[in-house]
Amino acid sequence: MNTVNSAKTTTASAYGDSDFVVVANRLPVDRDPAEKNQGWRTSPGGLVTAVAPVMKSQEGAWIGWTGVPDVDFDPFTIDGMHLVPVTLTSEDVLKYYEGFSNATLWPLYHDVIVPPEFHRTWWESYVRVNERFAAKVAEVAAEGATVWVHDYQLQLVPQLVRRTRPDLAIGFFNHIPFPPYELFAQLPWRDEILRGLLGADLIGFQRPADAANFRRAVRGRLNFTTKGSTVNVPAGDFLPEHIVRAEAFPISIDTPYLEELARDPKIIERAQQIREEIGNPKVVMLGVDRMDYTKGIRHRLKAFGELLAEGKLDVEDVVLIQIATPSRERLEQYKIIRHDVELAVGRINGEQAEVGSIAVHYLHHSYPRDEMTAFFLAADVMLVTALRDGMNLVAKEYVACRRRDDGALVLSEFTGAADQLKGAVMVNPHDIGDLKAGILDAVQMDEKTRSRRMKQMRKKIATDTVSIWSKKFLAELEAIHTNPEAIIPDRPAALPERPTTASDRITSTVTAQDPSPASVPGEGRQ
Repeated sequence: MNTVNSAKTTTASAYGDSDFVVVANRLPVDRDPAEKNQGWRTSPGGLVTAVAPVMKSQEGAWIGWTGVPDVDFDPFTIDGMHLVPVTLTSEDVLKYYEGFSNATLWPLYHDVIVPPEFHRTWWESYVRVNERFAAKVAEVAAEGATVWVHDYQLQLVPQLVRRTRPDLAIGFFNHIPFPPYELFAQLPWRDEILRGLLGADLIGFQRPADAANFRRAVRGRLNFTTKGSTVNVPAGDFLPEHIVRAEAFPISIDTPYLEELARDPKIIERAQQIREEIGNPKVVMLGVDRMDYTKGIRHRLKAFGELLAEGKLDVEDVVLIQIATPSRERLEQYKIIRHDVELAVGRINGEQAEVGSIAVHYLHHSYPRDEMTAFFLAADVMLVTALRDGMNLVAKEYVACRRRDDGALVLSEFTGAADQLKGAVMVNPHDIGDLKAGILDAVQMDEKTRSRRMKQMRKKIATDTVSIWSKKFLAELEAIHTNPEAIIPDRPAALPERPTTASDRITSTVTAQDPSPASVPGEGRQ
């Protein structure tokens, strides 16, 4: 039996109060250990930066899990954001989150770098949790509200919400890659995932290739008609006929904020201190990644170790700082990658370092934003060599912090950022020889070339901030929801006069609070 399609259709008897609803696996908060009563503190990221102004000015709500299993929390407000918790049990965390989301979907969507696992009990848990999130959306959303669902953990939510609340404008953004059809077709529940996503009015992806992969899967599996970036969804499956647009909306960063941090005298002083602490080498290389098999840390270390062994780099002149933040440490593949990385670091330092010098400074913990900015300022070369990545905002953050137009970026061609940061040294991280050549190119690059390349990248991120990203997405969502029969070009056209809706209020708020690209301060943004 089709678990998703067998869900009972209901009609909402009452509406909530929220005109704008963000739905994500996690709420933007963590438990504050400094609080005696176990209070909360915000854990801001790019998504918070993009949507917080809208939530604070409208009757907005953020639906998500607190990160604490087996505990029910009442809705609460922090930093002007109204947060609506969804409860997850320990079993949900094991099967829905660690299981289906991160041991099935994550490897499948990242080119099957490790084999995905397919378990029916995990899928059943994924369905139940998605239904729980969808029910909460139907409960809190006002009539005609805008709902923005985020990421691969909640791909069934758009369809489930549309069944009960067809009045809502529903957007979905996929922060990770969407795989080629031949890989996606391995998933036993491929059709259910596609139908779940097609409950949205607008589906955003990081790269045009991801959107094309999705549309091809829709044609191949569901036989739905596509034209350009639009998908015609016929009536059926408890849903009315409607039009969905699936296209690329590459996410970005809060560039003005990062540039401001990079000008802070205390952070600049801390960057100088970092260089002193590692012996003031001629060149500091930096890698900043989650400890994940998709990030290419093992390949990077292998390339660096070989360059040292071949005498093409000297440990007295070039030092690598590798920050690897803990991630999903209960999963077996993540235990393996940590073991392999730490073994490689030990081998390089044992074979190449001398007394009083270290080739690789390995740091396995998280850092606050100020400290990360200091690392970006301290690094002459940034290594972003993921085997597969939806975007990789670390690359953009490094560029934003290089306010003097110095530094070099070595960037994997398999990241979304590679489509935009053309001034980087592009590498194929699967090819150790190419990776070694790229690292050498960046280390030996003359100052004039570095400056020219960095200026090019900073110019790009100057006009593409995370706030502009959210404005574009919400404007197009409003356009297709209110005028679905129109032939929608690449940019939404002016719409005819009509009554003001909740979507209008959301869009106008984002526009008012975010400057146009021409008025954005700073030297560079994408």
